[in-house]
Amino acid sequence: MHRRGFLGAGVTGGMFAGSAAAASQAPRQWGAEQGQPFLERNQSGKPHQGKMLAVIQPHNDDVPLFAAGTVLKLIDEGYEGILIRATNDDHAGSGATPAEVIANNEDDNFDIARRMGLKQVFDLGYQNHRLDDAHPIELRARLIFIFRVMKVNTVVCYDPWGHYEENPDHYFIASAVEAACWMSGGRWDFPEHRAAGIAPHGVSEKYYFARGPQLVNRVVDISAYVDKKVDVNIANDTQGPAGVNGSRLRRRLAEQGKKLPVLGDDDDTANRQYIKEFVLENDRELGREFGVEYAEKFHYIGPETSKLDDYITRNAVSV
Repeated sequence: MHRRGFLGAGVTGGMFAGSAAAASQAPRQWGAEQGQPFLERNQSGKPHQGKMLAVIQPHNDDVPLFAAGTVLKLIDEGYEGILIRATNDDHAGSGATPAEVIANNEDDNFDIARRMGLKQVFDLGYQNHRLDDAHPIELRARLIFIFRVMKVNTVVCYDPWGHYEENPDHYFIASAVEAACWMSGGRWDFPEHRAAGIAPHGVSEKYYFARGPQLVNRVVDISAYVDKKVDVNIANDTQGPAGVNGSRLRRRLAEQGKKLPVLGDDDDTANRQYIKEFVLENDRELGREFGVEYAEKFHYIGPETSKLDDYITRNAVSV
């Protein structure tokens, strides 16, 4: 599944082959045997006030494409948030040298965090497409430290159980995150943290996204945030599917004496409409399926509930 094979040839003359993203996601993974996914809608007020969200991606373009609307929604509902990027993106995007590519992506990554309302960025700095060179215990330990220090309640990341993922960076970080969420709450893992005043703190809620098939049990209505999601993707112009692709298409068509009215009459409109109409097409189709304008899909894992606690709540009496 080639996420940068969006428009391909045709009127573009192959100009976009290898540049646009996320067009061909897998068929829907729900049915009678799984039940219809829960549709998460906007909540008024600040129901998540005091909670911490960790948004985790191996590369600049992952969360902007697959989960930025949900991140924006959760931040709007009261979360504070941080962004963790696992690689330096040295193999992806524009630049005359690898060092320039790294610097351009770093600038974009900070801008992406700012546009999503995330207050801090942790760049882990592993080499792009070589994340599996990292020792899994080291990567897991770094994540546990961040989860504990920042008191993370909820994560947004790739699904460690998603199928047919071709990029090793994606499934490697996902596996490390899954383990770190669990281990960060254990009192015997990394006792030196406690000596430094850092207490165990488990992560209880997960929004996992995937490029390929996954068990989807939650769909999030992002209709109110789609323009802000476009804005997040605009920031990712070093390697993202947006950048100047809309304006390039507009100019190329003009050279052929053609025009797509949806792209408007200026470059900024062309770039934004290109993202909204084409890059986020799957979000629109998913939303239509659930009776909303735009949506994102996840395998969601919520806090565990104790049957004993439920029993006590229902049956305990005053003495």
